[in-house]
Amino acid sequence: MIKQFNKLLLTCSMLTAGVWSSSAFAVEPPVLCPGYVPAKTQLIGQSAGKKLTAAFEAYNQDNTPEAIRILKDIEAKEPFDQATVNKFLGQLLISEDDKEEEALKTLIASVDTKVLNDKDHADVLYLAAQLSLQLEKFEDSIAWYEKWMKFTCKEDSETYTRIGQAYTQMKQFAKVIEPADKAIALLEEPKKDPYVLKVSSYMEQKQFKNALDVAKTLVVLFPDDKQWWIMTGQFYMMLEDYTNALATLSAAYRQGFLTKKSDIKLLIQLYSAQDAPIQGARLYKKYLEEGLFEENEQELASLARTYHQAKEYKSAAQYYAKAAAKEPKPDYFQKQGELLLNAEDYKGSIAALNKALEAGIDSPTKVHFTLMQANFYAENFTKAYEHAKESSTDSSLRRNARAWMSHIKTKAKNRGINL
Repeated sequence: MIKQFNKLLLTCSMLTAGVWSSSAFAVEPPVLCPGYVPAKTQLIGQSAGKKLTAAFEAYNQDNTPEAIRILKDIEAKEPFDQATVNKFLGQLLISEDDKEEEALKTLIASVDTKVLNDKDHADVLYLAAQLSLQLEKFEDSIAWYEKWMKFTCKEDSETYTRIGQAYTQMKQFAKVIEPADKAIALLEEPKKDPYVLKVSSYMEQKQFKNALDVAKTLVVLFPDDKQWWIMTGQFYMMLEDYTNALATLSAAYRQGFLTKKSDIKLLIQLYSAQDAPIQGARLYKKYLEEGLFEENEQELASLARTYHQAKEYKSAAQYYAKAAAKEPKPDYFQKQGELLLNAEDYKGSIAALNKALEAGIDSPTKVHFTLMQANFYAENFTKAYEHAKESSTDSSLRRNARAWMSHIKTKAKNRGINL
């Protein structure tokens, strides 16, 4: 962008090259300050004027190195001549690789003393600001932008946005808000850059409520830009306003804005947080089947937990079984068995729980306790009693296990079974 701006200035200057050869220099006052008096027209020396013309001819022939050489060889005697040479030399150096630092020093030399005509002086001030920003001389950049505004009595959104960017780069986040607000006030049409500066500033300062307010404005101004919807939902979550977070992200989902795995996972979490885990589970299943989520052990177990939270016990058990097929962890079999017990599938529960024991579960007595219940409800009283005795060896289960043993004996006796 700097090189494009600089090329435009050079092109305008080239239009005056012909009059330099006759030692004339046009003054184009851009200044709007109250009481402004245009600078006195100055004439460039004939010798310098001829060499400047030669430099522009070389530039027109795409021979910038030759143009730079000609300008560097000029030995100007008058301050105005030297400032004019420095201005155009600095502009040409910008277009050369690794010459930006030299270009900036040369441009600054052209405005150190106010001898250029007002338009050129103003243009160089702005160019120095942009080049300083590019060279990460952020404090200098701000100073040059302010000098340009003071000299021209002009303000515009782009200038204040760049000042805000400079403060951001210096990590002076509290100072970003004022220029960003001024940039927004001067906008003729909505642009996102100054708003983004404010969001970033508030985030860095951990002022999440303020950041949310700006993000909501971005949603209104740029409703087709998905990132603002997602950002707004995330800020609501950070503020623990899960109701509005879900409303925002579900609206974004309906518009097709949630396409990343992380965004879908966030929506699934919000459904669970808002007591709608079944919707989260259905969403999870959809994207697992469509391939957004890899069908691996972790994803299958996570989907199982989501169904469990929704009290969809058979579906939860089904996905724990699929997880176990990928990685036969004893815990998966145990959870499958417990869920099938809740779903009153006692035969399936017993089979899964036995697999947990075979796989070397860390807490076998707890599995025995569940097996006791599954066998009891399946009316396998002998097996139920055996598992009750096994679970009674665990001090944390002993009291309940013994109570069950008594209950199992009674039930078995009523059925004519002697334990």
